[in-house]
Amino acid sequence: MRFDVETEQPVRGPDGFCIECPPGEVGETIGLINQSQARSGYSGYADKTASERKVLRDAFAKGDAWFRTGDLMRQDKEGYFYFVDRIGDTFRWKGENVSTTEVAEALARYPNVEEAIVYGASIDKLDGRAGMAAITPGEKFDLAGLPAFLARELPAYARPIFIRLQPMAETTGTFKYRKVDLVSDGFDPAKIEHPLYFLHPEKNEYAPITPELYAEIQSGAFKL
Repeated sequence: MRFDVETEQPVRGPDGFCIECPPGEVGETIGLINQSQARSGYSGYADKTASERKVLRDAFAKGDAWFRTGDLMRQDKEGYFYFVDRIGDTFRWKGENVSTTEVAEALARYPNVEEAIVYGASIDKLDGRAGMAAITPGEKFDLAGLPAFLARELPAYARPIFIRLQPMAETTGTFKYRKVDLVSDGFDPAKIEHPLYFLHPEKNEYAPITPELYAEIQSGAFKL
């Protein structure tokens, strides 16, 4: 179904019902709940509130119920499905939806990138979130060559504007990246002890973010 990544809610038409995505369009994958059949029944979680959040009601007809997978996928014209991202991991920039998974996969192809966590960073006075990547670099990691590589691998709106170099990615008890903390830190050098860089639009290179440069970016001095 068609999905709005900013509100993280399904898009409904004038009739109040959800809209099925045409081939090539990214949307959330949902599954019809039918309690009379074992394979499509939904028992939910111990937490009833959490269980209800996973159910989408009145999606395509009054009274129907669908399980929300939280997966953003697209289907091609031949009917094959492709995973794109998890809801919450996609952000909007320059009017486009940016998949953190696709950007992270591109960064992983760059020599000597050991780990890459991609997320969106807010900039004052600008709508959406700019791409940012926390990279764990290998011994021979070359930051200078990264802009040209990303220009070949990704569209302009998807290229990370900010880079954070860190020695090791912090994970949760279930080995998931602690992306919430990274998003909270943003690109403020006053909060972060690791090296920070900004893809300077005039120089087309990653420049170190100083307190002065940070203030310039936040004031809208650069056209991004």
